[in-house]
Amino acid sequence: MIKVSIIGSTGYAGIELVRLLNSHPQVSISHLISHSHVGKAVSDLYPNFRHVTDKICNPLDVHAISKDSDIVFTSLPHGKSDTIVQFLHKEGIKVIDLSADYRYQKVSTYENWYNRKHENPHLLKEAVYGLPEIYRNEIKNANIVGNPGCYGTAAILGLAPLVASKLIDQNSIIVDAKSGATGAGKSLSQGLHFCELSETMRAYKIASHRHTSEIEEILSLCSNEDIKLSFTPHLMPLKRGILCTMYANLEDSFDFNYIYDVYTNFYAKEAFIEIYNDNIIPEPKFVNGSNSCHIGFVVDERLNRIIVVSVIDNLIKGASGQAIQNMNIMFGIDETMGLDMPGWYL
Repeated sequence: MIKVSIIGSTGYAGIELVRLLNSHPQVSISHLISHSHVGKAVSDLYPNFRHVTDKICNPLDVHAISKDSDIVFTSLPHGKSDTIVQFLHKEGIKVIDLSADYRYQKVSTYENWYNRKHENPHLLKEAVYGLPEIYRNEIKNANIVGNPGCYGTAAILGLAPLVASKLIDQNSIIVDAKSGATGAGKSLSQGLHFCELSETMRAYKIASHRHTSEIEEILSLCSNEDIKLSFTPHLMPLKRGILCTMYANLEDSFDFNYIYDVYTNFYAKEAFIEIYNDNIIPEPKFVNGSNSCHIGFVVDERLNRIIVVSVIDNLIKGASGQAIQNMNIMFGIDETMGLDMPGWYL
């Protein structure tokens, strides 16, 4: 059994880790760490765990965690994982960090976009970006994995085949993304009150959202060219789910079937990627509750432009499910273990 601990276990991403790992046949949960709910049973905080687990939330004690953990998931706000990851790494414990702290190869990119100095820039050289469909071989031998952001996952998976195959003008990319409210985390905010969120939609952080840099860095590596793109996120009146619509000018008059073959070859044998045919476009309800990413596209022949739509569950493929997928790869077990479930649809 893989002994697992979760730091930040009672936030939305953290509690999804608890839910999914509790049913994982190769996992034993050692510690649940919560700053806000020390001494409380997880089933008291989230009644869906009644008659499932009454595990108690503990305060952070990295020494205790390191004694009986094979891997630790850190599900904390950015800037809060630095010293924890450093200590666990020194103790030989594998870490999957769900914040942005270990997603970047270039420390300058992280520091510029997150407006803080990275405490352990040397560890960025060891950390692997945890998108299995692109970095599976590197993840296999990683000791630190920077789990991708939800917007990053949806956008990169939607665009990677196009940039890698040089099918699009790399300076023409526009990413229009929409997320459910859980993407903003559990912290209270007026903009997330029911009356502020219901029956409306809201664009935010236009031309300044931090995930822009994450998307640009990984797509640039896929393309071997410096890519800059326009990214606009929106908040939807939904609990969960991401719908990402991406636009780019084609470099030539490629038809649908040609591009479809590019996508299916790029993602051949990927268990969690579904490419739609016949101009069918996926919706968030097709994937919510699953670790899947569904991708559809349309070729606009009039403008010689492609419009790609990708959808994921922001809490699963966009966070906790992907983290577990990475863990499975790191320990050499079936990548789909604990994650092989369809979306809820309703």
